[in-house]
Amino acid sequence: MFGNRRKAFLVSAALVGGAMLMTACQDTDADTDTGAAGSSSSAASTGGAAAPSSGSSAKGGGQGTDEGADTTSKGTGDGAGSGVDTGDGERAAVEQTCGANDISWSTRSETQGGGYILITAKAKSGITCYLPAALPTVAFGSDGTEAGPAEQSVGRQIKLTGSTTAYAGVNPKTTNGDGGKELDSIIVGVGDADPNPVSLPVDTITVEDPIVTNWHTSPADAVPFS
Repeated sequence: MFGNRRKAFLVSAALVGGAMLMTACQDTDADTDTGAAGSSSSAASTGGAAAPSSGSSAKGGGQGTDEGADTTSKGTGDGAGSGVDTGDGERAAVEQTCGANDISWSTRSETQGGGYILITAKAKSGITCYLPAALPTVAFGSDGTEAGPAEQSVGRQIKLTGSTTAYAGVNPKTTNGDGGKELDSIIVGVGDADPNPVSLPVDTITVEDPIVTNWHTSPADAVPFS
């Protein structure tokens, strides 16, 4: 009798244990499924947030490039003026500058102001050129003594064409006494860089500390007062 009851108890215990084991397995599987679903949901949520961030960055880059290009293209219309200085603060269009070989030259002696040499300049036939607003280059003798300025400021540029004549006055001796050297010609150029200066005959003159005026369109303005 006792043996039968023991056998029944063991069978009952075995059934209870099996049921508990099956319940534990079901709980473990459920937890695993729940975790996987949660991970998938989290990944989906993260992916959805990343896409707008990438788009915003691309848009910002495009705006920066456009604004930079617009800024660079501004401020190029107010460059310095070009042309030749006319001597009164204005500028004229650049045209051919006279060279000594473009000009018909002549000289004559004048008595005004203690005596001086008047140089006249006309453009050769068919030539139009400009005497710059600068001092003529006048030199004397084999040592190339140059005349200094007789005026405090430079004159205006002069357009030589047709019968237009320009004048400059040279005082070969501005000192007192018997010093100086005697010469019978002067060398004239249109500026120091003139490649073809000309030698012009004059009466015998004594040269010491010479001066020369600017170019003028009236001979009365070309008297070199020292």
